[in-house]
Amino acid sequence: MVQCEMCGAETATPKTIKVEGAELDVCSECTEFGTEVKTESSSTTSTKYSTSSSGGSSGSSKASGGSSGGSKRRRRDMFDEMQELASDYDDRIRNARNQAGHSQEELADELNEKASLVRKLERGDILPSDDVRKKLEKNLGISLLEATDGDEEWDSGSEEGGLTLGDMVTRKD
Repeated sequence: MVQCEMCGAETATPKTIKVEGAELDVCSECTEFGTEVKTESSSTTSTKYSTSSSGGSSGSSKASGGSSGGSKRRRRDMFDEMQELASDYDDRIRNARNQAGHSQEELADELNEKASLVRKLERGDILPSDDVRKKLEKNLGISLLEATDGDEEWDSGSEEGGLTLGDMVTRKD
């Protein structure tokens, strides 16, 4: 028996639906809250939310990213390989500028930006836009990005399966 990801009810035959971009395995009662995702075995035609397509690449990526053999693996998505702005970006900018022997105004001139922008970045008041970040990295020879470890799979610590979306959400009827 599988637990419905919407209401938490036990179901022997979960259906996969898409709710605002998220795919959920739900019981037959909760299928009305989303659009049912067609699997390759149930449909050969491609619909708006179908997981099958005429291209061979999506089938192979689904096979490699899904779980198989009953193992509990999290599906991989595009955010697993993304890099994030380092939490100490302000210190990195300040230290690199000081090592280069530039004042905030001189660095701003070299970047073709305002000195107030450099001050705000070094204080951590604002986050750099992608183009400003690239200018800083090129000019100062530093990296302001760091690799993410990916999201850890959450474990409720209980044998019953823990909280579901249905435990947290209240319906407005």
